[in-house]
Amino acid sequence: MTQAPTPTADTVRRLVRTLLEDAPATGAGSPSGTAAGFDVRPVGEGGGHRAWWVGTRHVLHLAPDREASLRRRRELRLRDIVRPHLPVAVPVSVAHGDWAPGLAYTLDTRLTGGTAAEHDVSALGEDDLAGLLAGLRRVPVRQAGTLGVPRTPPRSLEALRRMAVHAAERLGAADEFDPARTAQLTPPAAAQLAAQPGTAVLVHHRLSGDHLVVGADGRVRGVLDWTGAVIGDPAEDIAGLARAVGSPAAVRAATLAGYGARPCLRGLWLARCDTVIRLADRVDGRSDAPLPALRTELRHAWEAILLERVTEFREDHRDDKDEDDTEHDSEDDETGEDGEA
Repeated sequence: MTQAPTPTADTVRRLVRTLLEDAPATGAGSPSGTAAGFDVRPVGEGGGHRAWWVGTRHVLHLAPDREASLRRRRELRLRDIVRPHLPVAVPVSVAHGDWAPGLAYTLDTRLTGGTAAEHDVSALGEDDLAGLLAGLRRVPVRQAGTLGVPRTPPRSLEALRRMAVHAAERLGAADEFDPARTAQLTPPAAAQLAAQPGTAVLVHHRLSGDHLVVGADGRVRGVLDWTGAVIGDPAEDIAGLARAVGSPAAVRAATLAGYGARPCLRGLWLARCDTVIRLADRVDGRSDAPLPALRTELRHAWEAILLERVTEFREDHRDDKDEDDTEHDSEDDETGEDGEA
């Protein structure tokens, strides 16, 4: 595989100068760090400078390899499909192409707001998250599949539980976590929380605090980075919200979106197991993820919720089956509408 060039501020300047028609030419007296009259700076400190702020209104994404280029080009078309179904904003591309041979770029509008790490999500913000989850359920999966969005099988919660138990023991030795807490998820409970057949939907799959645009008023303004979207287990997005905004808010949003107890609790435990495993990998030196962020996600995922204390799956089984049948009917209806379009 050809080594991708490392993007620099000069790379971004040259590219952006050709893209923004209203940008003045950069003369010899222009200040350093500008692209055609706009400030240019990398987004974050890591990631090989693959994302850049361009002024106050745009963000430039540079794919580092051909696989990432494929996902970024697919994201352009996927965003157009999901946008009509969502109550929150999705970035709009103002330009796209190749920044190096075979390597894609997109220049997107910048959504106004902070991150979920900077602003707490309000009650109205939970309604926004519910609209996000409900909207994703309405996207015709066949239409997403025609774009090449991959189908991903649901993860085994029992296998994840076993990994989390071992990881929790390592965290206990490091005084990071009480390993006894993982005993709440027993093997029978993990089996009861297995993903139900026929429930696959379009899943963002990368919902995190950094990908949720939240205003100072606590409303969720938009969702970033759709390059990891899959057709799969909706509990994965519930898990992402649990890590990003806390389990109570995530479960309330999922319930408002029409999900029953089983997918809500499955998402909760996916998040809990994931956060224990990821933090243990970081403590053991097998990851360089930021330690404060991992601790925050762990704290969010392990917040107690009332639902896990009152749910009896035996009683809910009939409701879950009815919900699955409804989703099948809905998917068929949506596919028919898509075919007519």
